[in-house]
Amino acid sequence: MKKKIGIIAALSMLLVALSASAALAAVNVKQEPRATFSGASVTLTGGNFSGLGNVPASAELTVTGLATYTCTNPQGHASPGQNPVPAQGGSSGPVDLGNADHNGRGTVAGTTASVTFPPTPTAQEVGCGGKGSTQWTVTPNTLTATDAHLVITQGGEVIFCRDYTLGGPATGTPC
Repeated sequence: MKKKIGIIAALSMLLVALSASAALAAVNVKQEPRATFSGASVTLTGGNFSGLGNVPASAELTVTGLATYTCTNPQGHASPGQNPVPAQGGSSGPVDLGNADHNGRGTVAGTTASVTFPPTPTAQEVGCGGKGSTQWTVTPNTLTATDAHLVITQGGEVIFCRDYTLGGPATGTPC
């Protein structure tokens, strides 16, 4: 009898796990998130999902990009650096989609992530002074977000993923 109860309990737990997995797989994309690139930032709007159930889902947007610098020679003359360097990547951090409170509907609206200047590179790294004179002063000039990556997770599982590129389609491409 105890063995029979143990088997029934194990089967019940398996059915619960399978039904939870099926619920996560039933996500519908009503409107794909659209990325807007603006200088150092990327903002997502319009993402609308249904079928999420009451298990909280969250989105995280990460961005990468380039930083440029101005080089000033020892005589005080400024000129642009010749080599952009990778910017410090940024993240929106986890953003709750709100589905647990809205009957399984969630949105990715107004989620933003930005790149920042990395620690100041050397004159050689940004291409100051031809062969990279060490006497040039390097100052930050521009930041440009060039790529973004969106991941939506629920219950530890990835349920939606998109990659966005500056100049590419606003709806990105599947990961």
